[in-house]
Amino acid sequence: MPHPRDFLLGPWRAVPVLGVTQILAWGTLFYPPVLTVPPIAAAHGWSLAFAMSGLSVGLLAAGLIAPTVGRMIDRHGGHVVMTVGSLAGAAGLVALVLAAHPVAYLAAWVLIGAAMAASLYDPAFATLGRIFGAAARRPITVLTFMGGLASTASWPATHVLLETCGWRGTYLVYAALLALVAAPLHALALPRERPGAEVRPLASGAPPPAHLPARGLAFWLVAAGFAAYAFVPSGLSAHLLAIFGRAGIDPATVVLIGALFGPAQVTSRLCEFAFGGAAHPLNLARTAFGLIVCAFVVLGLAGISAPVAAAFAIMFGVANGLVTIARGTVPLVLFGPAGYGRLMGRIAGPWLVMQSAAPLVLAFIAERLSDAAALAVVAAFALAALACFLMIRRPA
Repeated sequence: MPHPRDFLLGPWRAVPVLGVTQILAWGTLFYPPVLTVPPIAAAHGWSLAFAMSGLSVGLLAAGLIAPTVGRMIDRHGGHVVMTVGSLAGAAGLVALVLAAHPVAYLAAWVLIGAAMAASLYDPAFATLGRIFGAAARRPITVLTFMGGLASTASWPATHVLLETCGWRGTYLVYAALLALVAAPLHALALPRERPGAEVRPLASGAPPPAHLPARGLAFWLVAAGFAAYAFVPSGLSAHLLAIFGRAGIDPATVVLIGALFGPAQVTSRLCEFAFGGAAHPLNLARTAFGLIVCAFVVLGLAGISAPVAAAFAIMFGVANGLVTIARGTVPLVLFGPAGYGRLMGRIAGPWLVMQSAAPLVLAFIAERLSDAAALAVVAAFALAALACFLMIRRPA
């Protein structure tokens, strides 16, 4: 474990700095729309579907921009790129407040999408990879603890702000937080170090680890596996609780079931940090994907009831918590720290594009076919992710 002074003066300072800015980025850009979009739609006289499509447009833009962001972090460092991302997020939220025309509204979401590409987990992981090199696994794991608090902080804060100053005031407050807190933290407090011997220790006489080339079949299986899985949390976050409600579970119980997801996610990350350090990240990902496939099998065989739905939410939370860690550590261990930012950007692009499509696709399937068909499609994507990672072979 690092010495406490390393969190103030050494490279580990990056972890609490990014932890705070991750809470701010997720809490101001990604999580608020579920609460802010209905009043936005009502204020402009737009349909709820169109207003919510702004988030999908933003995620699509983020996916297209992510590879460029990764290359820029390799070249200039997270202290430059993530600062720009925070300022772009602030500008995008102000543009959202001022947008009166549908085109201007979607354009504001494109800017917010660019900010997400330069502010959320993938650029944060790339920044830690640039600072810590091959030793970035534990910093990445610790960072996910703090990032997991974003929804816990964001939704109550957004609810209070909506009640007190409306959706426009809410977004202006969030723009100020990004511009006046997140951006200065990125610019002034984030370490600039490249990997060095002091943060990449090897046992005396130990050979350097073998890595696969960041191209060819192994890379495409990793990218395809994570992209396939991205459909799962994005689609389920938008529709799972509604599906449980339509299956006959009363609304209060549905809310309690949904509340199980967050603690399960954080618990799995704590367990990985405490006990999983010796496990290869590839096995961590396989375990996570296998667990979510098992959750769908249980749901399919037992049917939807309150106990089964609660078990599903817990299994889903555990799996998603592990996948978040695997997204940062599998590419690092398989392909090495060289060019890690560019690598994370290439993997983040398909992930974000799939994430943008999932809620709309599942809404169409549930409306035209059935909730069972929608769940079957999500299960198929989880199974595809598991299949991709089972085909990957570790370097000799």
